[in-house]
Amino acid sequence: MALWQRARRRESEPGGMAPPAGRSRSLKRKLAIATAVGGLCTLVLAALVMARSYGDFTSARQNLYDISAYRELLEAANVLSAERGPANSVLGDPPSPNTSARERLQAFRARSDAALARLAAPPPAPFGLHNHHLPPLMVERVRERLARARAEIDELAGRPRQDRDMDEIRHAIESMFEVVDALQPAIAWQVRELSACDDGLAAPALTGRMLGDLREYGGRIASQIMAPVAARQPMPVQSLVDATRSRGRLLELWQLAGPAYNMFGAVPALEQAYADAGHQFFGQGLSMIDSLVAQGRVSGNYSMTPTELTNRYVRTLEPLERLRRVFLDEVVAHFTAARAQALRELTAACGTSALILAVLGYVLVFMQRSVILPLLRAGDEVIGLAEAREHPHYAAPAASARPAAEMRRLFDAIEILRRKLRERASLTEQLEHQARTDSLTGLLNRRALELVAAQYAAHDSASLVLIDVDRFKQINDRHGHAAGDQVLRDIAAMMRALVPPEGVLARFGGEEFALLLPHGRPGEAAALAETLRAEIASRPVFLSGSTQLCVTASFGVAIGRGGERHWQRLFGAADAAMYRAKAEGRNCVREAQREEGVAAG
Repeated sequence: MALWQRARRRESEPGGMAPPAGRSRSLKRKLAIATAVGGLCTLVLAALVMARSYGDFTSARQNLYDISAYRELLEAANVLSAERGPANSVLGDPPSPNTSARERLQAFRARSDAALARLAAPPPAPFGLHNHHLPPLMVERVRERLARARAEIDELAGRPRQDRDMDEIRHAIESMFEVVDALQPAIAWQVRELSACDDGLAAPALTGRMLGDLREYGGRIASQIMAPVAARQPMPVQSLVDATRSRGRLLELWQLAGPAYNMFGAVPALEQAYADAGHQFFGQGLSMIDSLVAQGRVSGNYSMTPTELTNRYVRTLEPLERLRRVFLDEVVAHFTAARAQALRELTAACGTSALILAVLGYVLVFMQRSVILPLLRAGDEVIGLAEAREHPHYAAPAASARPAAEMRRLFDAIEILRRKLRERASLTEQLEHQARTDSLTGLLNRRALELVAAQYAAHDSASLVLIDVDRFKQINDRHGHAAGDQVLRDIAAMMRALVPPEGVLARFGGEEFALLLPHGRPGEAAALAETLRAEIASRPVFLSGSTQLCVTASFGVAIGRGGERHWQRLFGAADAAMYRAKAEGRNCVREAQREEGVAAG
């Protein structure tokens, strides 16, 4: 401001016109501003030209990554489905750990485990891309189903063949069906994610799933008649019904799969795979099944053993696998080509924009050096000559003040101010977080919980659960305060995982916790408290080394009105109930009674 005032005083001093050098600097500054505005407008136009190409490239790159990850999921479903073949063979062979069927089953199980491991821990997405990783619970459910199915098959295969009941064999085979069925929600979830990300992924994703189902039901129809074949008994009605239903589903999927190879135009490899599947599976494979079904209708004297059926029938399934694989190869190739095309268009747009900017810059520099600056110098000389005639003793002042340098100092000062404000905002946020959060457990503290409770309307009901760790002082005295801190952290983590989203969990102080629920429905808060109590009591806390502690807690539950006005009454009732739980033996849940200040739930 002082510099600006001094400049204004100099301009107001008597002497007529401003010095020629000052006028020259002013015109040069205006020229620089005009040049900057022109360059900025050109940059905006270039950005608009490149935006669409860049968006197409980013979308194509993301689509390629998404469809490749989805392919891994379908491949995992195919691997799980293929494990049924050697499992069926083992169920029809004598109990022996060293048979070729048993070795083949172990190899297939290793493939299944590896496929599930890749789904559970996929590699991180490349830079600039987002992923659609499956929720871990979905994969864990598949693993649990697979473990149960394998245990059932191993137990049954360990018996003598004459002790294997046909219903038990069928149940073991159906347990393997459940493994693939457990993966279907994950596939459906992935299809929804891809369709929401880009409409162009919906059709390939659904078609890939359909072709995977074609392979699944192709294998399933053989497994559905495997139990009577392994037991050498006539075909039961249920097996006939299941096989007929699967056959109808196969024919329906086959009719829908017809247009798959036309999705991206004529693809000879895909057309050949489609023809092979029609000839080998629908011609030979289903005929094999029909023959065994016909034999089973008459007697239990089948022309093939389970191992022979598996070995011969699996060969007819190979064209179905190849059809799905070739289709997905074509989808990946399509999106790879789309990404390459988008990259070429983006490169062309960037090159064109850079050329336009270079030409514009050359024109501006040429105009400034060859036209405008000579005119300015000529004008300055004319003005200088005129001033010299009016003021014989006039001499041009030295250019001591540089406006550009002053502006840089101003922007430096603004940047310093901006940095200080950012530091202040960050510090304020940290202080606010520390003020409302317990540093040991990461939960809200007592003050934050009371602020939340104060926001409730007076007519709304609320439930308050107070939790006190039993004999916590003995833990500190015996194992040290570090162990006590570990107990509090573990208990907080256990409860956080079980508390519903609408609940507010806080550390109330010391070894006490509090849970505020935005409802006052009788029984619900007590049931949740009982769940938390059982979880704490059943899960030991592991300390350093091999030391583990069995910890329990006492719970007090109260239901009353919300809001700041009723908080103390609600808290007092829950506190009284908690101390009653302590007095009645600890490790229990007690609800507040009417004499404790709040109506019992």
